[in-house]
Amino acid sequence: MRIFMLMAAAIVAAPLLGVGGFYLLSESKFRDVTRDPPFAAPIPTDAASIEHGRHVTRTRGCFGCHGQQLQGKDFDEQWDWPERAVAPNLALYAREHDDATLEAAIRQGIGADGKALISMPSYNFARMRDDDLAAIIAFLRSAPVIEIDLPKPKLGWGVRWSFFTGEEKHMEEWADAVPPLRVDGEAAPQRAHGEYLAMTMCNECHGLDLRGATLWDAVTPDLIIVSAYSREEFEKLITTGVAMGGRELGLMRLVAPDRFPELSAEEIDALYLYLTSLADEPIPEGVFWRP
Repeated sequence: MRIFMLMAAAIVAAPLLGVGGFYLLSESKFRDVTRDPPFAAPIPTDAASIEHGRHVTRTRGCFGCHGQQLQGKDFDEQWDWPERAVAPNLALYAREHDDATLEAAIRQGIGADGKALISMPSYNFARMRDDDLAAIIAFLRSAPVIEIDLPKPKLGWGVRWSFFTGEEKHMEEWADAVPPLRVDGEAAPQRAHGEYLAMTMCNECHGLDLRGATLWDAVTPDLIIVSAYSREEFEKLITTGVAMGGRELGLMRLVAPDRFPELSAEEIDALYLYLTSLADEPIPEGVFWRP
């Protein structure tokens, strides 16, 4: 009888131990990150810098994911991967954490708990300048805190398995893979500014190198397509999401009106100059966002 009870206990315990072991191994995957030196740029307090921070925050899409009052957003009804994706209250989060923690989340894809993030598109900010990042932090801390009830985010076992097996990459890996800026700012300042804007706005959807992404169902094009647009047509495209011929471009139609109407004429000029120059550049091969 005793042997039978031990065998029964072992049968019951084995799956539990297996689940527990898998959980710990998947957690180790998320903790396998390399953090940069702590962010030490001064955070401005003047009104002009805070307004600039608001502009950068808007044009980089923070309001779209975190709510128009930065109150946070539950993506439960829109997105079932992870099991429950929840964007935190940014105004509150910026007050609760120090500069280095905020920078790590924004540019490196590493959360306050030291683990890699999943849904935060840190690769879109990986090449952001210190002064712009400091202005964002200044703005977030100045924004009123609008508190709403937000559920806790939840990964789900399927997502854990995807990351554990390497099928998916976490955000620290994505951010680390963003190519460096290449245009010489002294030789071509306007084009360099356009590259900076594109690499901190457009690579969220169009591949880390802006030459298109084919990882998911929503395939996004190589931004060489901008060469087919006049300057006026490009401005309409980027501020409305409406392409030549009046075509509405799905996700772009949703994203563009929320972010890009705030771009200045100078910013649009610089973007247009840089993106049309992609026609002279080879398309990088062997990248994971175009398998």
